[in-house]
Amino acid sequence: MARSFNQVTLMGNLTRDPELRTTPNGQSVCSFSLALNRSYKGSDGNWQEATDYVDIVAWGPLGERVSQYLSKGRPCLVSGRLQSRSWEQEGQKRSKVEVVAQDVTFLGGPGGNNASESSNSEPAPKSSKKPDEEVDDIGDEPINLDDIPF
Repeated sequence: MARSFNQVTLMGNLTRDPELRTTPNGQSVCSFSLALNRSYKGSDGNWQEATDYVDIVAWGPLGERVSQYLSKGRPCLVSGRLQSRSWEQEGQKRSKVEVVAQDVTFLGGPGGNNASESSNSEPAPKSSKKPDEEVDDIGDEPINLDDIPF
């Protein structure tokens, strides 16, 4: 029997501030939710807007970084896997499918600009503004594929 494949990549905006908790054995776990916007053509031929909401869980140092750097409304890219869990609450069986994050990329800078920052790296140091550089026009000649060394 072949093995299954369980991988998810989502990009959206946080619907609430991340919630960081610690398990009894000291493991950090961060819960947050993403809003995923999509457009589709309705039966009447007009474009419709819809939003899906997906719960995300990030464990360990990844969850700590998410809690520290992300907040409600911030965009991010999440890579991970789907996981279902079930429990009993007030005598009723409940279940939920959520994404367990393996990587979270922070999109949009702290001031709302479009700089990106990966959760696997330290925050980038602020650099001084460089003067504009001029780029020479290379012309519109077609590329000869024989000139490419590989």
